[in-house]
Amino acid sequence: MTAQEPVRFMTYNASLNRAVEGGLQQDLATPGDAQARAVAEVVQRTAPDVLLLNEFDHDAAGRSAELFRTNYLAVPQNGQDPVDYPYVYTAPVNTGVASGLDLNQDGVVGGPDDAWGFGLFPGQYGMVLYSQHPLDVDGIRTFQDFRWADMPGNRLPGDFYTPEQAQRVRLSSKSHWDVPVRIGGTTVHVLASHPTPPTFDGPEDRNGRRNADEIRFWADYVRGPAASSYVYDDEGTRGGLRPGERFVVMGDQNADPHDGDSWPGAIQQLLGHPRVQDPLPASAGGPEAAARQGGANLAHLSDPAHDTADFADDPAPGNLRADYVLPSKNLRVVGAGVFWPAPGEPGAELTGEHPFPASDHRPVWVDVVPGGRR
Repeated sequence: MTAQEPVRFMTYNASLNRAVEGGLQQDLATPGDAQARAVAEVVQRTAPDVLLLNEFDHDAAGRSAELFRTNYLAVPQNGQDPVDYPYVYTAPVNTGVASGLDLNQDGVVGGPDDAWGFGLFPGQYGMVLYSQHPLDVDGIRTFQDFRWADMPGNRLPGDFYTPEQAQRVRLSSKSHWDVPVRIGGTTVHVLASHPTPPTFDGPEDRNGRRNADEIRFWADYVRGPAASSYVYDDEGTRGGLRPGERFVVMGDQNADPHDGDSWPGAIQQLLGHPRVQDPLPASAGGPEAAARQGGANLAHLSDPAHDTADFADDPAPGNLRADYVLPSKNLRVVGAGVFWPAPGEPGAELTGEHPFPASDHRPVWVDVVPGGRR
């Protein structure tokens, strides 16, 4: 393949998380898990070349990622063609990793809310990247350990955390990954993350603040040396992405431009970024669901055609745009969409409503020509 042919990048919060450690691996060990089959069918129907799955429990050996590839993605689901991903990347995340600190200030140290990222066990709600194109393994950078306090001008609620906690708490609720993908003679950096939901806290809004700064991390990372000089990765290398590099920001950002509980302007840090373009992926199912479900959706400002998550409608938050694939402006976009079929359209049975066959999120894809611009 050459860098002049379209490549589909897709992000999907697949909700492949389980309540116990090892639960996902057990479910994927055989090809009969109904939810995993539905997720795999969605992937096969959309056929991305590069796929990021959020909320995919991580295990140290990467066994779950391999089982999903071989037992589900590589097996035809409901008559769909299988998809082959020779290249897979997964890595540890902060969810469920004990901090040893009372981060929620309830007087007790331990439990999911005192982990570096909320989780019942290490790796819950993790991530995995599948690719049909080679990964530059030596060029991968991870930012799991980056401390929130080391971001200049951060939104950290210093009056909520003790001084020790404020100095040690990590920025990323899961992790931030820079994974270079080699497409022909061109490299595209997949910037993958899954910021915390901006809810489940108190008046200090620590999760809303953290969500906004997790999004800001990528905005600074791609802006240039003056903005990214504070960044350091888990190997201690400093600085952000070099000017002129091609990239795609991917993941469940848990922030709608206008609706929901996110910090004001949180996602606009990327949507309005001088190096980022927003292809505005859309679906027919989003507007249909918003109109039919009513509730909070009736007061939303964002266009429901761009919604990617089917959340509770009464009392809130309603359906939101939470998941994004945002290419750099030096990539030529030739297509985009949200997989949310309207009732009666092919694949509509895979989205459904609670309890969802696959996930309460919808996949978002963007087709780009990697070598199409400079």
